[in-house]
Amino acid sequence: MAIPWFSVLQAVPWGQVIDNAPKVVEGAKKFWSAVASKPATYEGEVVDLPPEVDEGAAVRALKKRLVALEKSNADLHQQMLASSELIKTLADQNAQLIRRIEANRRHTVRLTVVCVVMSVAVIAGLAFVLSNHAIVS
Repeated sequence: MAIPWFSVLQAVPWGQVIDNAPKVVEGAKKFWSAVASKPATYEGEVVDLPPEVDEGAAVRALKKRLVALEKSNADLHQQMLASSELIKTLADQNAQLIRRIEANRRHTVRLTVVCVVMSVAVIAGLAFVLSNHAIVS
């Protein structure tokens, strides 16, 4: 079953899309700036236990979990950076696409006006020729 693309495109509120494109780009840039400025891992000082304290199995297990969580946090931060960079890139491409669509819309309006003017000129010319032909006959 074919999708009626023309009706889908007509349903899009292009005026609102064009008006909101700069806001989307600005929001993506702010998001990218906020995410990129955050540190990837904990920058604080790691305090180790003194050597005379015997570490139990629970403390060793907690340390292993802490290391695993820090690695997971760093991985998630990298994924967030990549995602926010993708969002920023998509927002920029969206803005370019909107500008091109608007330019194409203006060109289409101009071409429509030229076609209408030329059609009126052709009809007027035909009417003139036919009226002169009727007078001569």
